[in-house]
Formats: sequence, structure tokens, C-alpha cells
Amino acid sequence: MSTNKLNGLTAGMIDSISDDDLPFDIFEKICNAMPQDLDEEIAVAALNPPCQDLYLIFVFEGQVNNGGFNQYYYNTEGKFYKLLPEALRRIGAGLFADLTQQANRVYEANYHQINKFNDGTLEGFSKSYDNNPLNEFDDKFYDLYSEEDLQQLQANYIRINKHNFVD
Repeated sequence: MSTNKLNGLTAGMIDSISDDDLPFDIFEKICNAMPQDLDEEIAVAALNPPCQDLYLIFVFEGQVNNGGFNQYYYNTEGKFYKLLPEALRRIGAGLFADLTQQANRVYEANYHQINKFNDGTLEGFSKSYDNNPLNEFDDKFYDLYSEEDLQQLQANYIRINKHNFVD
């Protein structure tokens, strides 16, 4: 379903979207509804809790799937990482929540080492992977998909809380 069709979203429309498409469609709706003139942290803080949970999880999953935990922390500049474990728990992804808590501790303990190349350049980003203690979490993340279906958990969470996603 395209984002244009999500304007005026109703509970019936949520019911008609497949589980495979639902998290992405709702994420796009949330992004399109967020004020573009506000700082992302302020805009996300203004979301209702289920929308905030989905936004945080969707960004996290996309970043890690694209470039690992290092990319998640690098591209988000460490925003929201403290909120992520509880958001994951609320959708029923306890194993992912535990993993992110472990990664958060490593990120905090090694903040300066991890961010020493964070200069906004592609070269700096590439160098940030060298000897990065976050790299160890990538395979663990991918392995968890065999135990918790993150997409299905998000779809279930949206359906349970659909009144928070409708217009």
C-alpha cells in the first residue's frame, strides 16, 4: 500500500494490510506525519508511545540490517538507543531487547573509541568499523531472527494498538 493511501487511515485499512507490508506502511505514515521543521528527537518524543516504539524499532532494524550495529549508532548519532530495549520488550521482542541492552553497554563503555572517526565523511564511516567492539553483535542480531520474527511482532503490535495509528 502506498503512503498516499494511508492518509485518513482507519482501523479497517490496518486490518486489510498484509503483515509483511504493515510495519513499513505505518513507519512511512509516521515519518510523513512528523513535522519536518522539528529536531528528530523532539518530533519522536511527541509521538504517542506505540508510534514511538514502532519508529525506534523500524529505524534500528533497518540500520542494523544495512550495516550492523556500528551503522545504527553512527547514523543515529546515538539518539534513542536508551529507549530501544523497552520498545522492543513492549512488542514482545525480549531477545532483541536483551541484545540491544548489551550493545548499549558496549557503546557507552567504548564511546570515544567508537566515535573517533565520526566526522561525517564516508572515509570516517568506513574507518569506524575497524576494531569496533560493536561488530560482535551483528551475527547475534541476525541469528535472533530464527527465534523472534521482528517483522511479525511489529505487525502484531500495530494490530493490537491500531487505535494509536489511525487518523
